Amino acid sequence: MNLAKQLTETELSAKILRHAVPRMSELNIPVTPDNYAVWYEYFRGVNLDLKRAIDSLVASRAAFTAEVNAGLYNSFIREQSPEVIENVQIETQILINNFMTRLSEVTEGTAQFNLSLTSFQQDLSREPDPQTLEQLIDTLAEEVSQVVSSNRDMEANLKTMNQEVAALKAEMQELNIAVMTDQLTSLSNRRAFDEEVLGHIQGFRRSQRQSSLLLIDIDNFKQFNDTHGHLVGDKVLAYIALALKQGVRGDDFVARYGGEEFVILLPDTEHSGAMVVAEQLRARIAERHLSIGKDNKLSLGAITVSIGVATLRHDDDRESYLIRADEALYRAKSAGRNCVKD
Repeated sequence: MNLAKQLTETELSAKILRHAVPRMSELNIPVTPDNYAVWYEYFRGVNLDLKRAIDSLVASRAAFTAEVNAGLYNSFIREQSPEVIENVQIETQILINNFMTRLSEVTEGTAQFNLSLTSFQQDLSREPDPQTLEQLIDTLAEEVSQVVSSNRDMEANLKTMNQEVAALKAEMQELNIAVMTDQLTSLSNRRAFDEEVLGHIQGFRRSQRQSSLLLIDIDNFKQFNDTHGHLVGDKVLAYIALALKQGVRGDDFVARYGGEEFVILLPDTEHSGAMVVAEQLRARIAERHLSIGKDNKLSLGAITVSIGVATLRHDDDRESYLIRADEALYRAKSAGRNCVKD
């Protein structure tokens, strides 16, 4: 590595260290390798999605709990295990190499058989004696048998390869599902949402297919963690996730955006319709009372949410679409929470 570049990176790392550790201390965040990786990226300033997520948490005075810290790391820093991906790549390469080898063998066998046929025709044109003709026929029969056997072997190999390809395909599907799923709530995660919202934007630009976005925040979520602990907080998150999933249509897209925030994309839904859906979800959640623990002894009472609504515009990109929903959510929380604003 170039020494000047190395010194520059060292100086940058030292500068980030001087900023990151005191800030983590202010927010009561343990300086673990995973947590420091999050804040290193934050102060490095390249990961804009991470910066926005942390700025939003700080602005709302959310607690950087162990669950929140893990969520930031999982959503923005950790990639799917490189070993898993590398294994799939290696298995695929081996499969391709095996196929190419077998295909080459069959091609070579076929080419040799063509040469034998040409030679056989030339020998026949010389009007061989019966003994020579018998030898030629025996040789030809043997080569025909070899080609047939080779093709049978190829067929068996292709069948085996087809099974291996199917197994690899299933493995890749499981890998993709894991990458796109929030482990706590089993909803889609932020990465899946980012892909889905881009599809909505492209669909709107291409065919004017309307889309609306709900940004949902659990009211006073911090008190659940502070009063009852993170396990109870996790149960509240899972409870809200299920309520949102059950309250929308089959083609609506529900995801956990991070921390106590959720997002719902409503395809083919104009602004007025999105406001109706949001109010129905808010009321559905507010009218219930949550009790947990053995024999439901711990009553958490009514849990409420605040919802910001935005409808896609011609000049929107992913960031502007989210910002407008976020601004609407801020108005809902400023209006006293447990309400819907646009």
